[in-house]
Amino acid sequence: MTTLFQTLPQPAYFTRNGACYLGDSLKLLRRLPGDCVDLVVTSPPFALLRQKAYGNRDQEEYVTWLCAFGNEIRRVLRDTGSFVLDLGGAYQRGVPVRSLHQYRVLLKMCDEVGFYLAEEFFWYNPAKLPSPIEWVNKRKLRAKDAVNTLWWFSKSEWPKADVRQVLVPYSERMKTLLRNPEAFYRPKNRPSGHGISSGFGTDNGGAIPSNLLRIPNTESSSSYLRLCKLVGVKPHPARFPAALPEFFIRFLTTEQDLVLDIFAGSNTTGYVAEQLGRKWIALELDASYVAGSALRFMESLSERDVTRMFASFAIGSRNEPVDLSGLPTLFDLAKVERGTW
Repeated sequence: MTTLFQTLPQPAYFTRNGACYLGDSLKLLRRLPGDCVDLVVTSPPFALLRQKAYGNRDQEEYVTWLCAFGNEIRRVLRDTGSFVLDLGGAYQRGVPVRSLHQYRVLLKMCDEVGFYLAEEFFWYNPAKLPSPIEWVNKRKLRAKDAVNTLWWFSKSEWPKADVRQVLVPYSERMKTLLRNPEAFYRPKNRPSGHGISSGFGTDNGGAIPSNLLRIPNTESSSSYLRLCKLVGVKPHPARFPAALPEFFIRFLTTEQDLVLDIFAGSNTTGYVAEQLGRKWIALELDASYVAGSALRFMESLSERDVTRMFASFAIGSRNEPVDLSGLPTLFDLAKVERGTW
């Protein structure tokens, strides 16, 4: 990790497990050595027709623009590494038909950049507002779009993954079956040819999740928003819910693996990676978003210390990276003694 840090310029801030860098992520990616990253999780500005505060590309140039990052991401990934890309859908200009840009990105990433599609996921956000207003709210021609596509790309055909790390609670019907399997089924082949063995009644601690991730994007009471309000900074307008990167970090990495987000925004990915004991690097072009993202790592500080620490990000007063690593804990000391840190 220390070697990786040395290939990059001075970060804006750092923690025990990672660092956040201000700058063009494509240029910063080119400074990283190859085969060093285990997982890239990111959500770029979408190709929406309506311009957003965080900047978004025109649909016609979007695919080429985004796949330029794909080449560098593939280079820095380990052979067992993965690249999870969150893309929202959009309509074509002036007509109620969809743009195909996220599917063109998928095909170009695989056909030209060289990724494999390990699996497609869909993020269902039930809290998403109806849009676009013209086709959904006014003319009632289309249903509410509440699903983002999540392309799970891999550098090789065998990316590191363990679905046992992201099991979900059993349904009530399954819990009933597990209490008395023999009362509800017998091992046999179903009409589809799918065989059900006696192992079907084994309690594995949870059910295998589907590729439809139901995660509401609501965080009205988060410490990030509270601290943004405290220091008077505008929160990032399009934040990941923590549960989304958490799912893929648990699923596709193990402790001490390196996680990278190239469009870090409010740095939800880095924050989650820190909590899960993964190393992380966050890259972000906008200085105000970088400063605001540091608040995620100040939740244990007093309001007075948060205000003082945040002031160090003011333009012209920041000469050294801000240290947000905090005091070592007994857990950290134990890792030092074991020689694992």
